[in-house]
Amino acid sequence: MINLPRRPVLQTLAASLLGALTMTLAQPALAAAPNAADLAQLTRQSNDWDAAIVRKDRTAIEVNMADDFRQIDGDADIETKASFVDGLMSPKLKIDPYTVEDFEVRQYGDTALLSGRTQMTGSWDGKPWTSHYRYIDIYAKQNGAWKIVSVQITRLAKP
Repeated sequence: MINLPRRPVLQTLAASLLGALTMTLAQPALAAAPNAADLAQLTRQSNDWDAAIVRKDRTAIEVNMADDFRQIDGDADIETKASFVDGLMSPKLKIDPYTVEDFEVRQYGDTALLSGRTQMTGSWDGKPWTSHYRYIDIYAKQNGAWKIVSVQITRLAKP
């Protein structure tokens, strides 16, 4: 190995530039307050999607979803658009109407994160169930329309 003489000025300059570049790249994208039109549209779509799920309206559910939709459920299982919708359409599943608490929309350009908390009830094959969870729905603007591309839920302890 050859030992080159140190060049303090160049090393300092290189370290400063590397530090500045690292700080710039490490800055998280800041969420802008959603503009009023996007906020209204995303809120309406979210409410309509929840209602479509309760009434098992396959068309209304699917039109809100991107083709490459994914869900990570409370067991860390991954669902595709087809498996997610097919599960909702099962004649054994009944979901009671529910409300979303702590609803929030954060927008990053053509991506929006919708989050909240729900306590669902319903039945599976006639047997009652409850599910209390926090969720994040990720929407992306595709061809001028907001589509849900991903959902992740985290179960909460029963109150």
